Amino acid sequence: MSTTLVTGGTVVNATGTAQADVLVDGETIAAVLAPGSRLLGTDLKATVDQVVDATGRYVIPGGIDAHTHMQMPFGGTEASDTFETGTRAAAWGGTTSIIDFAIQRYGERVEDGLAAWHEKAAGQCAVDYGFHQIVGGVDEFSLKAMDSLVDEGITSFKLFMAYPGVFYSDDAQILRAMQKSRETGLLTMMHAENGPAIDVLAEQLYNAGKTTPFFHGIARAWQLEEEATHRAIMLADLTGAPLYVVHVSAKQAVEQLAAARDRGQNVFGETCPQYLYLSLEDQLGATSEEWGDLEGAKWVCSTPLRSRADGHQDAMWRALRTNDLQTVSTDHCPFCMKGQKDMGAGDFRAIPNGIGSIEHRVDLLYQGVVTGEITLSRWVELISTTPARMFGLYGRKGVVQPGADADLVVYDPAGHTSIGLGKSHHMNMDYSAWEGYEIDGHVDWVMSRGSVLVDESGYVGSKTHGKFLKRDLTQYLV
Repeated sequence: MSTTLVTGGTVVNATGTAQADVLVDGETIAAVLAPGSRLLGTDLKATVDQVVDATGRYVIPGGIDAHTHMQMPFGGTEASDTFETGTRAAAWGGTTSIIDFAIQRYGERVEDGLAAWHEKAAGQCAVDYGFHQIVGGVDEFSLKAMDSLVDEGITSFKLFMAYPGVFYSDDAQILRAMQKSRETGLLTMMHAENGPAIDVLAEQLYNAGKTTPFFHGIARAWQLEEEATHRAIMLADLTGAPLYVVHVSAKQAVEQLAAARDRGQNVFGETCPQYLYLSLEDQLGATSEEWGDLEGAKWVCSTPLRSRADGHQDAMWRALRTNDLQTVSTDHCPFCMKGQKDMGAGDFRAIPNGIGSIEHRVDLLYQGVVTGEITLSRWVELISTTPARMFGLYGRKGVVQPGADADLVVYDPAGHTSIGLGKSHHMNMDYSAWEGYEIDGHVDWVMSRGSVLVDESGYVGSKTHGKFLKRDLTQYLV
């Protein structure tokens, strides 16, 4: 086994910062040492196989993106990033673990959906990976299958209050699944939007000739996110199930989560970079020579972007500071414009929903440190430590400490990252939702379980490096 010494840097954990050297032995962190420590009177630099000089830079635990969709079938097409291309892009951006979603649709077996995702991912991941289980058809068979998920290392499952006819669960199904959550310790994840009402509004808008991508967000009004979030909270309260609401975008939904947490309920929330930076106004009147009024399809996702004039973006940052929201994931579900997003030309309802961000999450959140939205330690907490705790990985992942996996990122606060096609973009997409964004920082070096993935020469990883992560129950409840 090889040894590495990362020296001269500032180690940043969720608990604070310290000048320290990090000694890696094989796949794990062997020691976090005072700068310049010696071993039996010998300079450590002379005893290791590799020395990485992190002087003037931060040494942080590898990022954990707990919400991705690689190769996900949706809207008559499939997410454009494979596990190979998506996890390679993740490595470029300082993310060393992902948790993707295995899918069971109505009429299918949970076991078959999980097996299909194992087959897709095995031997194709540059970084470590785990799965949540989407339960798209809650019935006696899927409920029974959920009993065995914990043994498989799948300790969370996702339900949808949106997409009738695809993934939608009604209140009775949600109630039964949450009862199973309470019995097993599985964490219920919820896509909280009132899908049937959205479909009515979308049809009315289309029939009125309002067909451009902007109206995707109008149909998915914030009231329908707040209502569904409240309903999910009440069902979780009734059953005693823990609840994690994904991709929160409306400030009113945050208020529902905050109120439930103030009552002592085990309720948690996630937002995404797009809801911190992008807005519905970006889509209003968006046009280009290439795509015309379809240009706004680049930013179609669900939940949708919200109005900046109404203060949703500021509310998301504030909720991250106050811990009313606990994590920032990407909901990485990329589609190309040509041959995918353009399926919705003339009908916003046919645009595949999704934005690609897995490569940029660590940088975009660091920019929040630069602008004073969050602290340095909160940055690490949001991108790594809390996802590890929330999804049963902490100790192995999410922290720079002896015994943890050697998932390390050297981040240069004096560096600079320009985002866009031909710049920092390695996702399998023909456009960037973040075109033109400038970041006051740079991912310089990335290690996953003791193997270097990114160094000064670029990407040096392998698609066979990543291992499946069997996860424990959420560490927020046990």
